[in-house]
Amino acid sequence: MAFRLAPVTRADVDSMMDELAGKALLGPFRGEAAVDRDAVFNTLSGLCRLADEAADVSEVDINPLIARPDGSLVAVDALVVLGNRPEPEVFRKPVSPRRVGAIFHPRSIAFVGATARFGKWGHMVSTAAIGGGFAGDIYLVNPKGGTILGRKAYKSVSELPDGVDLAVVTIPAAGVMELIGELAKKHIRSMVLITSGFGEVDAAGKALERQLAQEAQKQGVLILGPNTMGITNPHIDLFCMGSHIRTKPGSTALVAQSGNMGAQLMAFAMRQGIGIRAFCGSGNEAMISIEDYMDCFEVDDLTRTVVLYLESVKDGRRFFESAKRVGAKKPVVVLKGGRTEAGRKAAMSHTGAMASDIKVFNAACRQAGIVQVNQPMDMLDLSAAFCALPLPKGNRVAIMTLGGGWGVVTADLCNENGLEVVPLSDDVFAKIDKLLPPFWSRGNPIDLVGENDPNIPREAARILMEWEGCDAVLNLGIMGRRHAMARMIENAVASDPNTDEAGLRQIHKILCDIEEKYAMFLVELMETYNKPILGVPLVTDDSDKTLMHFDGKQYEAVFFKTPERAVRSLAKMYEYRRFLGAG
Repeated sequence: MAFRLAPVTRADVDSMMDELAGKALLGPFRGEAAVDRDAVFNTLSGLCRLADEAADVSEVDINPLIARPDGSLVAVDALVVLGNRPEPEVFRKPVSPRRVGAIFHPRSIAFVGATARFGKWGHMVSTAAIGGGFAGDIYLVNPKGGTILGRKAYKSVSELPDGVDLAVVTIPAAGVMELIGELAKKHIRSMVLITSGFGEVDAAGKALERQLAQEAQKQGVLILGPNTMGITNPHIDLFCMGSHIRTKPGSTALVAQSGNMGAQLMAFAMRQGIGIRAFCGSGNEAMISIEDYMDCFEVDDLTRTVVLYLESVKDGRRFFESAKRVGAKKPVVVLKGGRTEAGRKAAMSHTGAMASDIKVFNAACRQAGIVQVNQPMDMLDLSAAFCALPLPKGNRVAIMTLGGGWGVVTADLCNENGLEVVPLSDDVFAKIDKLLPPFWSRGNPIDLVGENDPNIPREAARILMEWEGCDAVLNLGIMGRRHAMARMIENAVASDPNTDEAGLRQIHKILCDIEEKYAMFLVELMETYNKPILGVPLVTDDSDKTLMHFDGKQYEAVFFKTPERAVRSLAKMYEYRRFLGAG
């Protein structure tokens, strides 16, 4: 089966037919003509119009719709069920991107529930912001007053100056309702509600959350959360979350419906040098939905990629329309939790997430151009690739490798992920043949046969990048030899007291310089030919980062730790490029 949301385009219908396991039967087959795709499109678009215009029709079943030997269609039987349709669910009005964006750009913050007790949420989020270097005004609120963290503590919100931009709230759930009025009186219009104990708990919590949202709406206070891990905006040194993670400024906007998942992704981004535009754990989304965040990041000039971890989508149609609109401008990468029955049950117990049909969700994602991933690591791999590399124009790949086995494995991975390892053209073959010894692999993948001359991989990469028959280059094992040499030096020194350690260290320094210049050369090639190059190091250590940045350059060098991560990222980039082309 293949699903799409109505209405459908001709491209939607073609892709639906191509998804079917029996698609070969729909083309020319055993003397019969291909099915008339125009007729299929006309049939489905007619049903879409019927669903939209005929309010008294609740179901239509055409079964069977037969394709004749000449490819034309005939509807043999149809069942039309009349009756009133259920009233569509009424969702709250969208929040303006300006108001959502303002939460991430406060000039002053009040921490309501601040405490000096280490390990408490009121301590964690306030010290994260202070220690992170936030340059705006910070006010601490605790009913006991006195001094907290070396600063004056206000006994209540009523003692604060008027017009503080943001309140970060960690007081118990029972006291939050009363707080809304106090914030409104002090003209504090935005709240990050860390506190849990609302809709994620039980029916009573859900009722309390609805009342809270209604009161906040009436008072003009916008709530992010409740039950959120917090927010960050590295561009203004705002780090306000339970986990003290400081990522560098970048262009990836990350929203997670799980705070812990978001924190883990942020920690990975920090270790790998992936820059973050902004992050928030959206929590229960009492007032700000995932669609509001997408609309905000759509108009944000600093955001180049939107990355979402989702467990539920409340307003499916709006999510689809927002994602399709945003995806036409910048990639939207989604990991959906709750894809299986076990996952759905876990999501419901975690954030009160509503179950959805994963087949319909997946179809909507394909239709909207959302780039879906199935593993958390893939989310930030893709954010790195989208932010650092040009998109491939097609799926033709050239592979250059320091060892033959890696080339074989990577060729298999490419084939399994919809990428084509193309044969070398005659002129490219001739150029590579002059560059390498006679016993090279003599094909794609190109085995560099362990040559140590640093000019060989540079020249091979240049030849492949200027080749019009190639859309992307994967290079394996050329980087990372510095780590292997460092370990060799350590063992040599440990084994022989007469080893010239200083001389070996100097050789290692030269190798480090060669590898850095090689990475810089790859960036220059990408800027010249506007094609992506993805690398995998020979050996890695904990100091290695996915991205290597060079000042003044449009792109960055990208090195994943395994071939499968590099291939998956490239395949998803090609998938997104196809969506842009179809649009």
